[in-house]
Amino acid sequence: MAEKKLYEGMFLVDSAKAASDWDGINAAINKILERADAEIVSMRKWDDRRLAYPIRGTSRGTYMLCYFKAEGQKIQGIEKDVQLSENIIRVLILSTDQMTKEDIEKDTPATKVEKEKAILERPQEAEVSEQGDQLEEPAEEQAWIA
Repeated sequence: MAEKKLYEGMFLVDSAKAASDWDGINAAINKILERADAEIVSMRKWDDRRLAYPIRGTSRGTYMLCYFKAEGQKIQGIEKDVQLSENIIRVLILSTDQMTKEDIEKDTPATKVEKEKAILERPQEAEVSEQGDQLEEPAEEQAWIA
């Protein structure tokens, strides 16, 4: 048995399928990697983008970023399984032996957008509560003065 190396896989799936059956897409990728005896280190959504040209009649794609450990001779089998899969449009697999845990856990464009939305929602909630506090204070002052 050969030594398992760390690989980075970028899986491209149809955005419509990803939106309607997210768990099914994850299961399809997991199944392909399990068939190759790969050990998944990390898997998450990278981004959702418009494709430069239509592929299989699809103009938008969701990219799944996956780090996994597998034997070198199994990579060709993973690529062949992706070609036969109806759920996955394309895959790009790169050897990433020099990656650190911090590199693997870096924010993806999708997680950056989610964090920015969360940050933008917090100040609005705080402003609403502050405005509510400001509205109450003058009423209390008027009652005290009168």
